[in-house]
Amino acid sequence: MSHEDQHTDRKSLRVVTGKNPAWQEIAKDCVCFANGSGGRLLIGIEEGEVEPPQGQRIAPTLPEKIQKRVGELTVNVQVLPIPQRSENGGEYLELIIHRSLGVASTSDGRYYLRVGDSCQPVLGDDVLRLANERPGRPWETMDSFVSHKELDSEKVEAFASAILTSNRVKESVKEKSADELLCHYGLSLETNLTNLGVLLLGTAAQRRNLGTAPVVQAIKYDELNNKINKWVWDDHALSPIELIDAIWREIPDFRESYEVAEGLYRRNVPAYDEKVVRELLVNALVHRPYTQRGDIFINLYPEHLEVINPGRLPLGVTPRNILHASRRRNDELARVFHDLGLMEREGSGYDLICDRLLSQGRAMPLLEEGADWVKVTIQRRILKPEVMKMLTAVDARYRLTQRERITLGVLALSEGMTANELAASLELGSTDALKPWLGRLQRLEIVNQTGRTKGTRYFVAPGLLRRLEFPSQTSLARIEPHRLEALVLEDLNRYPGSAIGEIHHRIGEEIKRRQVKSALDRLRAKGNVEHRGDNRGRRYWAVG
Repeated sequence: MSHEDQHTDRKSLRVVTGKNPAWQEIAKDCVCFANGSGGRLLIGIEEGEVEPPQGQRIAPTLPEKIQKRVGELTVNVQVLPIPQRSENGGEYLELIIHRSLGVASTSDGRYYLRVGDSCQPVLGDDVLRLANERPGRPWETMDSFVSHKELDSEKVEAFASAILTSNRVKESVKEKSADELLCHYGLSLETNLTNLGVLLLGTAAQRRNLGTAPVVQAIKYDELNNKINKWVWDDHALSPIELIDAIWREIPDFRESYEVAEGLYRRNVPAYDEKVVRELLVNALVHRPYTQRGDIFINLYPEHLEVINPGRLPLGVTPRNILHASRRRNDELARVFHDLGLMEREGSGYDLICDRLLSQGRAMPLLEEGADWVKVTIQRRILKPEVMKMLTAVDARYRLTQRERITLGVLALSEGMTANELAASLELGSTDALKPWLGRLQRLEIVNQTGRTKGTRYFVAPGLLRRLEFPSQTSLARIEPHRLEALVLEDLNRYPGSAIGEIHHRIGEEIKRRQVKSALDRLRAKGNVEHRGDNRGRRYWAVG
C-alpha cells in the first residue's frame, strides 16, 4: 500500500463516523488534491499504519454519505468512494479525488493545495496564480495533432527498450506492447500524440511547432565577467532526455578536476559532480512550465555554476522549504524521467544535490526565485577538503541516512551552530523539527550539544575529529556557556567599564557577538555583573 505523498493520504475511520465527524477536514483534503493532479484518501487506516484494523467494517451507506457531504462542502470537486478489503480482512474506503477542471475550493471560499505530503492554504494573490497556472487540461496531455503514423519507429523502439530494461518499472508494465507503453505514459491518444509524446519522441520540426520546447544556452565567463565561450542547443533536434547527455558531453568544463591533499595521499575531485549537474539539468527540464517560453541558461564562472530556468517554482514550493516540499508541475514527464532512472523519486532530487555537495566539502546550493525565473548556484571551490575524509569515514562505519549526512555536513563546514541557525540552514520551520535530521548523530557521539533551549549549540564531536585525525584548530566557537561566563567575568575584572564590543574583541571574535550578549545577560540575572548606560553607551562591571 502506498505511503503518504503528493497523491495519497490516510485518515482514521473516526473522522467520518465519530460523534463529531471532521467533515471540514475531509473537504479541505479533497480540495488540496483537486487543485493538484488528483489523489486518493484512504479512510479507515490509522496514522502510521499501512493496513486497516482487523475486523473493521465499512457501513454500506457510508460511501454515499461521504460523496454527498463532500459535494455540499466543496466547489469544483468530484470524488468517488470505493470500498476496499485489505489482506488482513479489514475494510477501508478508497476515496478517489479527480483533478478539477476549474479551481477547487471549500464552499466557504477557502483554497488549498497539496504540497508534498501536506495540505497548504492558498492565500491572497496566490489564488489568482493558482488559477493562471492550471489550465483545465494539463499541457502534457493536450492533443498535438501529430498522427501516430508520423512517428519515428526507431525512437519508439528505443523508448520501449529503455522502459523494459529499467529496474524501476513493474513487471506488469514491462508486459505491455510499445503502443500500450505510449498510452501508459501519456504520450499517445487514440490516433494522435500528446504534446508530451511530441516532446519526447517527435522530430525537430514537430517539437519546434510546440512553441515552448526547451532551448538551452551555456555561456562561459572569465574573471572579469567577459563571455569567452558559448554552446547552444536551439534546433529542437534533441528531446529533453537526449539534451541531458548532450550538455554533459559537450561542455568540457564538466570534466575538469583537480587534486586535493589528504595526508600522504592526494584525491582527485571533479570540478563539478556529474550527479549534481545532471540533477540540476533534470530539474530545469522536468519542472519548467511548458506553457511559457524562455531559454534555460547555464552560466559557468571561474568559481561557480548557475542554472537559470524560466518561470517560478511550483506554487507552494519556495527557496525556504524546497528540502521538504515537493510538487510536480509536469507529472507525466516526471514519471517518464523517474522510470528511466534519470531523476530521483518525488521530493528527493534537491536533497541529493545537497548531500553530494556537502560530502565534497562544498557549500549548500543557493536557490533564488525572481518574478519569472528560478536560479540555482553551486560552488566550484571546496571550502574544507578535510570534510570529505571525515564524512566518508563516518558514513562507511555508521551507514548514515541522507538527512544525517546533510546535517553532519552542514555542521562540519561550520564551527558549530545554534539550534536556530541549524534549523534555518536545513529550512526547518522550528527547532522542534531538528530531531529526525539529527537522527543518531548524538547517540553515536558524532555530534555534541551544549546549552539548552535558545542557547542550544551543536558541533562535530571533538573526540570524533581526533579519532579520524581531522585537522581542526582549537576554536572558542564551541565554548560551553558556563565557561564563556567565566571568561567574560575574568575579562571584566581586568577591564572594568567595558562595552560589549570591547569584551567581544578581547575574548575572541570567533565567538559570536550574541553569545557574549547572552552570557552577559545571564551574569546580570545572577547578580555577578552590572551595567550603566543604555544602548551603544552601555558599559559593564563585575560585581564583588
